[in-house]
Amino acid sequence: MKDLRQRTIRGGFARLCAQAANFLLRAGSLMVLARLLDPKDFGLVGMVTAFTGVLSLFRDFGLSSAAVQHTTVTEEQSSTLFWINLLVGALLGLIAVAMAPIIAAFYHERRLIAVTVVLAAGFLFNAAGVQHSALLQRQLRFTALAVIGVVSLITGTAIAILGAKAGYGYWALVAMTVTLPIVSTTGFWLATAWVPGMPHRRSGIRSMMRFGGTLTLNGLVAYVAYNTEKILIGRFWGADAIGIYGRAYQLVNIPTENLNSAVGEVAFSALSRLQDDPSRLKSYFLKGYSLVLAMTLPMTLACVLFADDVVFVLLGPKWKDAVPIFRLLAPTILTFALINPLGWLLYSLGLVNRSLKIALVFAPSIIAGYVIGLRYGPKGVAFAYSAVMTLWVIPFIAWCVHGTVVSFRDILVTVARPLASGVFAGLLAFGVRVLCGHFLSPLPRLVVEASVLLIAFYGLLLFVAGQKSLYLDLVRGLKGTQSVVEGIAVSA
Repeated sequence: MKDLRQRTIRGGFARLCAQAANFLLRAGSLMVLARLLDPKDFGLVGMVTAFTGVLSLFRDFGLSSAAVQHTTVTEEQSSTLFWINLLVGALLGLIAVAMAPIIAAFYHERRLIAVTVVLAAGFLFNAAGVQHSALLQRQLRFTALAVIGVVSLITGTAIAILGAKAGYGYWALVAMTVTLPIVSTTGFWLATAWVPGMPHRRSGIRSMMRFGGTLTLNGLVAYVAYNTEKILIGRFWGADAIGIYGRAYQLVNIPTENLNSAVGEVAFSALSRLQDDPSRLKSYFLKGYSLVLAMTLPMTLACVLFADDVVFVLLGPKWKDAVPIFRLLAPTILTFALINPLGWLLYSLGLVNRSLKIALVFAPSIIAGYVIGLRYGPKGVAFAYSAVMTLWVIPFIAWCVHGTVVSFRDILVTVARPLASGVFAGLLAFGVRVLCGHFLSPLPRLVVEASVLLIAFYGLLLFVAGQKSLYLDLVRGLKGTQSVVEGIAVSA
């Protein structure tokens, strides 16, 4: 694909704009809903989603990623995959309904039966749009995907806020959760104008099924590793505790999910098109990796240094118990920025088996950390989560890049400049807080702190660390002009 570079940059820009809008919408809705609802309302829904989230990993059986990763996909294959996805979605919905009494008994909360049954409908709606979304990704139509994502989030958020104001409590959150897949799937169908045909028994999808199955198993192991603590906290510390922990976790997870969704979707599609061109694949990957770090580091520092102001401004004063948990979880923003992009590399190269092996080794260690920290409550669990994640970073990176076109040294060189800029910018911003923070109320203080941090970080990164040419090249690609350097490479 001759125009892959420009289409990747434009697609990435569209996704970043959409994720910026998503970030503002999610943060705004969280600010409003946190003031309209109680921690227990969030806790009740969180109890259910901790279980149904496991099922959501099977909603497309990895077949959307398999369709994107494969070099060519026929009409017969797409149609067959669509019907498989729809069947899986229906089965998952039925399983969720069957699980409803079990979930209610586990938490000793009868209201969870109705919540689980309603949330189960989301599996079928999601399944109906999987292959349409994959088709848009294969065509690199990320602007359409971005618009659909924003519209669905606006709709779901509006319904949740109206429901909360009307006094429906946790049902407002349930309505938002179900609305999102309905609106997004409708958008996918309208954007592609593709109507699937009948399934074919011999359409050559066996390799895709194998790829998708391994990817799904990998996602299941990772999900268990990242969500067991919510089940444990809900079971042993109650709905209020999981409500507070869950809001702190959501705040921390918003930048991680947004960036991984925005850059990861584009990167995976582009890298999959370059799996037979190692040099360009390496340069594209390192560029995306550098970009994610540059956007993540300031957020990580702000969450660690200014946790009290962030929670007060976004959630309100009644959520003050979430501050220490939020601060303890904040380092995972950077951790995920360092390890998540390696998944793009492994999946685009078809190395899903290696990814599964890593997950099988990683998951027991982080679950053991939860169990050790559980006796100290949500704070102990948050500390254990961050500690284990941080200790795993270096071995995780080394294992992922072993034998690929990207070396461990490439990663270190890419990380060094943003990290050094972040350290100096963080010290400067914290110094400003110490000197004049007590003169300001939380909102203006947070604005000042964040402004100093961002200006210092990007000033150092662009003009001292020598990354200016890297981002100018992005602008040239966005404008459609040809860069002096073919591909996207890390600035020397």
